[in-house]
Amino acid sequence: MPWSQVTHTFQARSKGCYLVTNDVLKAIESEVRKYKIGMCNLFLQHTSASLCLNENVCREVREDLTMALDHIAPESLPYKHTDEGPDDACGHVKCAVMGVSLDIPIRDGKLAL
Repeated sequence: MPWSQVTHTFQARSKGCYLVTNDVLKAIESEVRKYKIGMCNLFLQHTSASLCLNENVCREVREDLTMALDHIAPESLPYKHTDEGPDDACGHVKCAVMGVSLDIPIRDGKLAL
């Protein structure tokens, strides 16, 4: 059973929810094309950022998600870990809640999104 691995680096971004689908597809499409069926594991190697699969048509969904995550882990809590600024610890909390990986099926050389 063949395996492939691709490493991609995202540009640094400020706090918020972003669409990264096109960035990911550009980075992996040449490898994914090789598989009729399979599984793509996306792993974000970061401790204060996360991945989720969600609607991308309506910008309000991302704004609502940002608002909800800020409610779950607000910057105003008396965090002890603030080495990289006031959003450091709450970023770790949001990452722990959302997760850093996704498994997406591959069907006919494309991600089955």
